[in-house]
Amino acid sequence: MTNEFVLEAITREFPESVISSSEPYAMLTIEVKKEDIKKIIHYLRDSSLGFNFLTDICGIHYPEFPDKEIGVVYHLHNMMANFRLRLKIFMSRENIEVDSLVELFAGANWMERETYDFYGIKFKGHPDLRPILNMEDLGYHPMLKEYRLEDGTRTDKDDNMFGR
Repeated sequence: MTNEFVLEAITREFPESVISSSEPYAMLTIEVKKEDIKKIIHYLRDSSLGFNFLTDICGIHYPEFPDKEIGVVYHLHNMMANFRLRLKIFMSRENIEVDSLVELFAGANWMERETYDFYGIKFKGHPDLRPILNMEDLGYHPMLKEYRLEDGTRTDKDDNMFGR
């Protein structure tokens, strides 16, 4: 199994869904349309491609790109071929909802809860979408880049030291 083979298979099956692809550190990374993520992952799991393990789901926040401000990253693994794949979807802050994968992978339950907890991304169809690590009454999503990383009264550090 190669990056070219997997990309060609996905592009052939979902020609309108693939937005872009790249290979950072030799790992195939494909950006797809948000509406199609569940059917693409279902295809990857049930086809001969055999991506039978959902390694991770996580959120990302790029406040400098309003149309693609919030993203969800999915890491899939074909254990037999030892092949990893990264899928990305992006959305604006006004439409911060995506389909849940709990029906396809039971392990998605806690990963989606964590992503909701830290980024506020809602997963449609999730059986128990509530905070998992933060307090229920916290009132905000701490991984969004809209909060200072350091106490504003400190003069020895600023957000530039943390990559912002």
